[in-house]
Amino acid sequence: GCIQRCMGIDALNALSVITYELDEALGSDHHRRFNEYMKYFQKNDLCASCAQTDPKGDRLKRPHQQEDPDQYLRVIESRDDGIVVRGAKINITNTAYVDELVAVPVRYMGPEDHDYAVAFALPADWEGVKLLARPAWCSERQKYDAPAAKFGDVETMIVFDDVFVPKERVFLNGHADPRQTAYAGFLALMFAHYHRHSYTGCKPAVSEILASASALVSEYNGIGKESHVRDKLSHIIGTAELVYAAGESSAYHSEKAPSGTQVPDEVLTNAGRRLAGEMIYKEYEILADLSGGLVATLPYEGTFLSDEVGDLAMKYLTRNPRIPQEKVYRCFKGIEDLIVSDMAGVMQVAGLHGGGSPQMETITMMMRYDLEELKKISKYLFGIRKKLGRYERPTVTPREQLKKFRKAMEMKKQSK
Repeated sequence: GCIQRCMGIDALNALSVITYELDEALGSDHHRRFNEYMKYFQKNDLCASCAQTDPKGDRLKRPHQQEDPDQYLRVIESRDDGIVVRGAKINITNTAYVDELVAVPVRYMGPEDHDYAVAFALPADWEGVKLLARPAWCSERQKYDAPAAKFGDVETMIVFDDVFVPKERVFLNGHADPRQTAYAGFLALMFAHYHRHSYTGCKPAVSEILASASALVSEYNGIGKESHVRDKLSHIIGTAELVYAAGESSAYHSEKAPSGTQVPDEVLTNAGRRLAGEMIYKEYEILADLSGGLVATLPYEGTFLSDEVGDLAMKYLTRNPRIPQEKVYRCFKGIEDLIVSDMAGVMQVAGLHGGGSPQMETITMMMRYDLEELKKISKYLFGIRKKLGRYERPTVTPREQLKKFRKAMEMKKQSK
């Protein structure tokens, strides 16, 4: 099961980078606030969720262009003792059972979006914070209990209904100081970057569970040694190894931010997370293929415990007579939990969209990859260019997002 610690840690890593650079540029004291918050967080051994995804309203319009201004979380009042925020965050995992919520922007913010450039932390049960929760879990067992049946998940829509945030818990506020807006997109991408890097560690473990179940059910179905089975298993195993390798490599090629926090390489991280997202449904397809339809049509557990028909149900579940019927039942019931339960549906969509969809990873990779430098290789090999120095792609991080904002500011000045 997922320990669900990644989102809070990823948000704190991102804030440790952004608040330092914000203070260095603007002379503010956000990094001091952050460090005090971190001391409190660590001393009390807290667990946090990160609230990033806004409802977004009309996807073709920027935050300040929305007919309903609350479609992105925003500051509606800045006071000496803090701020008041209004809006919502959606698709947020684990909020019903964490200690703290860390809210960060979801996207790049232009100069006109300064009210939406906000980041803060609050206790999850803070006044005015409404958690609209949707739990998901596997089916409860009557007799044949198993570790896989004990896991669940809660996804939440968080509503911030004119919520006051104390000043010491505010880490970004473009409403009070529009200059801080430049750091909203930087923070949004930095959190996403750390979260995608977390996925390169956890997603291979999910793939290994699916590969393990695929191998076991193939054995129980009597086809474990067939070449097509080994070929299908190799696709899941290969994905797991490549995604994990991308995560390790991005950490190896990381750079130290001015705050002292290590930041993984952005291209390698996104390459690994994109592969995981692209392959997630293929992995579930392979497990379903090798299992057969029984994982979706298996009678309820009570049927197998029935005095009247229980023995018959077990009899017709038999594959290899040398494999005990109970083991066969446990295998198919476990795979039912993995791929057709309420929890399974959430996990599949999370495997695609968690940390960002493959399309977002593609956009990020190509924003950071210098194609002009890349083309110099072919120009040299084809005789178009006389010389070629050593080619080695440099480490890149979300800091490049700051340049995008500054360019927008320059264009705004020129248009006046």
